[in-house]
Parts: sequence; structure tokens; C-alpha cells
Amino acid sequence: MVNNPSPRWLRWPVGVRPGLAFGADYNPEQWPREVWREDARAMNAAGVTVVALAIFSWARLQPAEDRWDFGWLDEVMDLLHEHGIAVNLATATASPPPWLTTAHPEILPVDQEGRTRWPGARQHWRPTSPVFREHALGLVRAMADRYKDHPALAAWHVSNELGCHNIYDYSNDAARAFRTWLRQRYATVDALNAAWATSFWSQHYGDWEQVLPPRLAAPSSFPNPAQQLDFKRFSSDALKEYLRAERDLLREVTPDVPVTTNFMVMDGITGMNYADWAAELDFVSNDHYVMPGPQGQDELSFSANLTGNLTPGRPWYLMEHSTSAVNWQPVNRAKPDGAMARDSLTHVAHGADAVCFFQWRQSAAGAEKYHSAMLPHAGEDSAVFRAVCDLGAALRDLAPVAGAPRKPARAAILFDWQSWWTAELDSHPSSLLRYRQEALDWYSAFLAEGVRADVVPAGHPLDGYDLVVAPILHVVPAPLAERLRAYVTGGGHLVTTYFSGIVDENDRVWLGGHPGALRDLLGIRIEEFGPLPDGESADLDNGGVGTLWTDRIDLTDSAVEVLASYKSGEQAGRPAVTLRRTGAGSAAYVSTRLGPEGLRPVLADLLEVAGVRGELPAPLRGRVELAVRATDDAEFWFLINRTTGSVDLEDVDGQVLYGGDGPALGPRGVRVLRRPR
Repeated sequence: MVNNPSPRWLRWPVGVRPGLAFGADYNPEQWPREVWREDARAMNAAGVTVVALAIFSWARLQPAEDRWDFGWLDEVMDLLHEHGIAVNLATATASPPPWLTTAHPEILPVDQEGRTRWPGARQHWRPTSPVFREHALGLVRAMADRYKDHPALAAWHVSNELGCHNIYDYSNDAARAFRTWLRQRYATVDALNAAWATSFWSQHYGDWEQVLPPRLAAPSSFPNPAQQLDFKRFSSDALKEYLRAERDLLREVTPDVPVTTNFMVMDGITGMNYADWAAELDFVSNDHYVMPGPQGQDELSFSANLTGNLTPGRPWYLMEHSTSAVNWQPVNRAKPDGAMARDSLTHVAHGADAVCFFQWRQSAAGAEKYHSAMLPHAGEDSAVFRAVCDLGAALRDLAPVAGAPRKPARAAILFDWQSWWTAELDSHPSSLLRYRQEALDWYSAFLAEGVRADVVPAGHPLDGYDLVVAPILHVVPAPLAERLRAYVTGGGHLVTTYFSGIVDENDRVWLGGHPGALRDLLGIRIEEFGPLPDGESADLDNGGVGTLWTDRIDLTDSAVEVLASYKSGEQAGRPAVTLRRTGAGSAAYVSTRLGPEGLRPVLADLLEVAGVRGELPAPLRGRVELAVRATDDAEFWFLINRTTGSVDLEDVDGQVLYGGDGPALGPRGVRVLRRPR
């Protein structure tokens, strides 16, 4: 029997107390049977309520094409249920077993140079391979049929980190699927030729069969940029279509069991358009790992914020993060005291109703044996396990937060996968441009100013936001340009940056001068781009220092205000930051990369124009991150210390749910307050 049968969240087994879920990936196949019961006992001690199971178990579940072995998984499922632990059961299709790749090497992906990617690691399969799909869906059906009535089954976990290692496949299977995708998009070869501008370099196609993926071209030459962009779109769609195939089968067999898969909204992951994928799932899940560097914690908050806005108002599931060190960075340092709880609760602050880790028990062998886990090599008598138990207790105390949606901010940062992909293509004014870094810099500036900002996909409604920042919004189709114009004329305040508004959806330049589709709205015109070599900079008269880019701006509307000008460099004396007011709204342009600190005075001016203020007392702004979840009668304020010292919270009132009740919030500290609405 189960309760909470809603397909939008975990289907909790009877006897499991709903609240904030807590757990990990669990890989019992790595351990002898006698360890399993010890694991279940220790999970109870830590407060674990859910585990993801069978993620990389295909070879164990199906040792040969005509042989199955579910006995061990039956035993683990029963054991977990006996201990009140729910199961987010993976379909086990993430990595095919050796017998399959030996019998069918045609399922192996092919890189841009035509080289086969061989087994030996993971995700060695083509997203478009009909042979792989046949075998994978056979496994999915076998698992769904076997476990559809198991009382521990709380959700289905499709594959694992789709596209992490196989997003771009250039095989013949991919070529055929790409042509099918292009037919659906363009209908005729003539329309394709027009979209891809194939009159350039004698690339005109006379038949669909002539079209290929953008395989390695002549040395020092560049494949057609529109072809590259469409291949990125196709590759994301191909994996989405595979996700749908597993999901549809699971819904056919187990219609009351929710389906999810783990996204990777984090630094360095570019290939999957998660804003487009989110609606395919009953709830979104995400994997996130903190990257070293001065903006590491800001990036964590940025990613959690964006994940929470992929399906606004709904809870999401933190499927993986680390208790301490990872194993795949150049230097893998252990997390300092308090960092695990801070990282976990920052995700909760931005809407996560499940906090899970890779993995439960740290592996003794294999490629991830030095990756931290909830139960480390040192065992239960360890600082990591004690911190895990403390976090489990904290999540129980925070049960009232479960289900409370994020409270929308008054400001937003627009995040656009199409612009990300296109702005970083080759043969551009600068190969140094980094789309996500510019967006993160603006987010860090908002945090430093003590102002909450939502990170939202480009298709997200703009109503309700007083200020919207759209950094490097490179791809602006006509409908998006009209949306932004209507937002500004309706009283909204828009900010955009260098290399924005340049091309349409086919990567075709808007003619007449830059920033193209946004030129009239901004009241400026730029004839040529101004990229800067690495190491070169330009000073601004507001104290900022611009790098990467300096546009030569001409004002085309006498009403445009110059908020900052260049003091040095080729653009000395010319505008660097402009603002054009339109009725109650405005449109601003920032023509250079200023970094988080350099953006602060610019952002302060723009916040003043938009009438947006921080919600915390002035002394706390910038020192404490505020994230808010809310119900009809209460707000839950998450106060996260951004400094290396203690912060005095005496002037912030509310019932303390977590984080101590004294005035001081220590380094890496988090306090959660319940406040009446």
C-alpha cells in the first residue's frame, strides 16, 4: 500500500513520514550481502528516507541477453521497505553491459573525427541507436513489470545524467536521425538552405541525403554555424526523445508512479536544454557539485535557483551532491566543517524537497572510490557520518518547509540555452566569451547588493518582475524582441549586455547595426564589435574596469542617459553603460565585462531606477544571502552566511527552525526562520 499518490512528487510508502526527503544513491551490488543489513540500520540512524537504486546495474540484472537475475534486487528492495526507506528505482539503462556492446558494437557512439568511443567507462551508447533502444526498453519493461506493485517503489529514475558523456554523437545513426529532425523543422530542402545560408562556401544541398552532422571539417576551417547550432538543438532533442520513450513505457505499466531523471544544472554542463526537458517529468531532479573558486558558493545558489525555476512553484529533488571531496577535479579537497549542511540547505532554500548524495557507502574500488559518501571509508565513527546524522535531524525539523514554493523575487536574470550555444560558437569576434560566467557575475552582484533575483529560462513570463537582466542575449527571434519591447513599454526595466540581440533563431545577423533586434529599444547603435585581447582592459569613470569587450556606442535617441563612460582604451570618452527610459519602463545596455565587483555600482543604479530594494536590514545586505519559500500563512527565510566570519542577525525576527537562536550566525552558517505573512 502507498499514500500520497500524486504523480507530481514521491509516492511515499505507508509508514514513511512525508517531509523533506533525505538519502543517496545506493549501490549494494558493490558489497557482500552481509553488509546490506548493516547499511539499512545505519541509514535509519542517519535519518535516511529514500535511496536511488540500480543506477548502474544492467550487467548484474541481465548477465546475458537471455538470462535475468532479479533476486538480489528483490532482496534489497524488501530490506529497504522493512526499514521504512523508500526507493527511487533507476531503470539501469545508463551503461550497457559488455555482452550487448560485444554483440552490437553499432550502438557505440562516434566522435566528431569518426572515432568509436569504446566501453570501459560509462554511457557508451548512441542516443539515436534503434538497437540500443530496443534492448534498453526491454530492460525497462522487465523492471516495471517486476516492481510495479512493490510497496517501496516511490519513483522511477530514468537512466542517469543523460548526455553527461554522450550528448554529441556523429555516427550514421545520428546522421539519419538528424536528417529526420531537420525535415520536421524545415519541411523542404530549400527552407533548410535558406536557414543555413548554404550559398556561402558552395554548401547548397540538393537532397536530404546530402546533409550530415558537423563532423570534423578541413583543418583551420569552420563548419557551417547554423548547422552547428541545429546539431546542438537536435542532440538535446534526441536525448529528450529517448527520455520520453522510457517515461512513456513506465507510465503505461505504472501510471501512478512518478517519473524523473537527474539533470546537471551546474557549471560546465552545456549540451542539454533543461528548460525544454522539464515539462516531460513529474518532477525535476538535479545533480550539483561545487566548483572551486571565489564564486563557488554563488554558483551553487545560481544553479539551485535556476533549477527551482524550471518548473516554478513545484518542489524539485536534489539527486546528487557531495558530503565532502569529489574525485574528478585536479585537486580534490575535503569540505570544511559546516559546508555540507550549508550546501544542502542552500538547495532547500531554492525549492528542493529532497536532499540526496552520491553515494551512501563510499566505494572500496572502482573509478569513484575516492569520491566522498554519507558513510565514508572511516565508517560511522567519523566526522562526515556525524555531520550526515546532524543534517538528517535538521531536515526533520524543517518538515514544515516541504511543499512550500519559492517566493518570486522582484528581479530576474534571464537564462537562454540558445544564446549560450550560439554565442560560444567558433569564428566569432572573441573565443574568450563565456555566457554562463557573465550570468553568474550578475547573480553575484545581486547577492552582494543584498537583493534576491530569480534565475529564469528565456521563455519564463516576465510579468511581476520589476527588473530583468538578460546577459549576452545573443539569439533574439522576432517574437522574443516583441516580448521584451512589451515588457519595457509596460513599465518593466530591462538590462542587457554586449553581444546581445545580434542574430535570429537561424544565427542570421539582424542587419542595420548592433545590437540588432534590440537596437531601437535601447536607443543605441554599434557599427563594429570591440573585443579585447586577454589581459587588456579599459577603465570606466565609475571606478569599474572593463575586460573582454568594449563596444563603440553611438546614441540614436537624445533621451538616452549615459550612466558610465570609458576613461581609457580605444573607446575613451564614449558611453560604456546606457539607459533609455520609455514611459514608466527603461532599457539599459552594458557594453563590457565588469565582473561581479565592477557590476555592483552599475546594478545599484539600475536597482534605484527600478525601485527594487533588499529585504534584509542594510548591514546584512551582501553579507547574508536571503532565499524565501512561502505558504499562504507563512514565509520561511533562509539566511546563509556569505562571509568567513560571524554575522549578527539580531535585527531579523522569526521563529527559528534551524541554526540556533543566538544573534550570531557563524561562518558557513545557515539559519531558517518561520515568519507570518
